[in-house]
Amino acid sequence: MDFGAQALGAGGHAGAGVDLMSWYMEIPPVSRLYLTGAFLTSAACAIEIISPFSLYFNYDLVVQGQIWRVITSYLFFGVFSVDFLFHMYFLVRYSRLLEDGDFRGRTANYVMFLLFGIFQISIVASYMNVEFLGSALTFMMAYVWGRRNEDVKMSFLGFLTFHAPYLPWVMLTFSVLIGNSPLMDIIGICVGHSYYFLEFVYPVIADIRGWQVKRILEPPAILRWLCGNPGDAERAHWR
Repeated sequence: MDFGAQALGAGGHAGAGVDLMSWYMEIPPVSRLYLTGAFLTSAACAIEIISPFSLYFNYDLVVQGQIWRVITSYLFFGVFSVDFLFHMYFLVRYSRLLEDGDFRGRTANYVMFLLFGIFQISIVASYMNVEFLGSALTFMMAYVWGRRNEDVKMSFLGFLTFHAPYLPWVMLTFSVLIGNSPLMDIIGICVGHSYYFLEFVYPVIADIRGWQVKRILEPPAILRWLCGNPGDAERAHWR
């Protein structure tokens, strides 16, 4: 699996006349909603309907009532550019792999996964000088997907072969080599690891030791109802 080559191939197929609407509608609902929000946010900034200055994360402004910044800081990935396209590619790819994989038929659990990431990343960001947080959430997705698919082999640009758990570290190294700050990527990896521990490691420990609380990150009943998964409480467990 060559994630670098696939990124370039996606652009080529689109130019060849692939039905983009069919591709778009095949994306699972939560991932499609995130992609749509990110695209429309960047489009609105490009035609100057809104300004990025009204979107970035700022803890002081959030506590003063500008709550929307907690969400919009995850939607803006910069102006339309090659860098924007790569961000969209990785966002859609690993969000879709998770939603169509371990979270298939469990939309509420996937929303819970995203809410956990947004909450944790925002808490960390409130102590740091960072403005836009979407890349950290993408790295969280890549980290959890990699840990859940340890036997999958990948390659970077056709010459570096590795197993899926190393994916976020390869992405981090590449990002640093092209001059980006590693801060948000590292935050995403750390938050991804905390989710992985709470969702996969802790329940095993709790079951072995006979602890009463075996699962911490189960979505509340109202979230399951809103997402159309009312039966998740009875069957929510990872394969």
